[in-house]
Amino acid sequence: MYSRRNFLKSTGIMAGSAVVGSSLFGACEGASKKTGIQSSKMQLSFKPYNLQLKHAFTIASNSRTTTPVMLVEIKYEEFIGYGEASMPPYLGESHATAASFLSKIDLEAYSSPFLIEDILEYIDALDVGNYAAKAAVDIALHDLLGKLVGQPLFRLWGLDPLKTPDTSFTIGIDTPEVVKKKVEEANPYNILKVKLGRGNDQEIITTIRSVTDKPLCVDVNQGWKDKHQALELIHWLKEQGVVFVEQPMSKAIDAIEDMAWLTQNSPLPIVADEALQTVHDVLPLKGVYSGINIKLMKCGGLRAARKMITLARAMDMKVMIGCMTATSCAVSAAAQLSPLVDWADLDGNLLISNDVFEGMKVIDGKVTLSEYPGIGINK
Repeated sequence: MYSRRNFLKSTGIMAGSAVVGSSLFGACEGASKKTGIQSSKMQLSFKPYNLQLKHAFTIASNSRTTTPVMLVEIKYEEFIGYGEASMPPYLGESHATAASFLSKIDLEAYSSPFLIEDILEYIDALDVGNYAAKAAVDIALHDLLGKLVGQPLFRLWGLDPLKTPDTSFTIGIDTPEVVKKKVEEANPYNILKVKLGRGNDQEIITTIRSVTDKPLCVDVNQGWKDKHQALELIHWLKEQGVVFVEQPMSKAIDAIEDMAWLTQNSPLPIVADEALQTVHDVLPLKGVYSGINIKLMKCGGLRAARKMITLARAMDMKVMIGCMTATSCAVSAAAQLSPLVDWADLDGNLLISNDVFEGMKVIDGKVTLSEYPGIGINK
């Protein structure tokens, strides 16, 4: 049979494509595949992994030193697409839930990975929730397609890599001494993202301002409770060189009016994070927030994220692409969308000590995409 691989070779599309290499790990027990499988069938495998953070990561509501992830592979002929599910506790996913969901997937019903729309519709309908696990499959499929045609995704989507924004570097809530140390580590970055919301906000900002005058953005993680006090603090933050505020108050339905009031009166853009998960959440945020922060692990992957960007732009809203603490796999996947956004917070791989991939780089503070095919990673 004249396969997709033979077609690509005969047309020269595969010329110059990067070598994919061997499997990162063997097929795990429970992965959905059969013995005696033909090489033209897709094979899914996955492996649990724990990320070790360089520093304790503290936000308004919690603190942690590790993040569980699930590393995913989809193999098709000699090509391997890599994906990742990063699952911080507040998402409600875990190694156990991800393994359970991924074990249900049977890709053998699809003759080609190029049927990505059909495949992802099937994945999405397989069970409710499980967005990080779904994102891992979505990322692996996109990586596989890019490798099959020998091009990075941003080129297949017609995006200009020179239009990528600077990425912020995240500084969690901590003592003044540790905050200063983190600022020193962030020297290559042109903008810093500061976690607030535990009552010592002005102390943290003042500490940072004692060692750098770089632009700041702040993420309150729903930590502020009173809209008038929040507005007063935002005016002060603007004077300190803050460029936008992320999720200052509760995402709760009964807090929407206060949130809309704050956005309408704020001198700085207000960006939704916890108030947003999937594409279905975007439309109701018009007039409540100035912009949205999209994360692949929350929305289900690259396909869903592109839909969210399109909808937000149609509503004249700002767009930020963010990430969880993750390896360079998930972060590089998100970076493929960065030419489409206003702001990027793609430092999740830089906050860990045990990355297993090489991918997107930050050069002079700017998101810099690699020429590796697919999501732009190597191992």
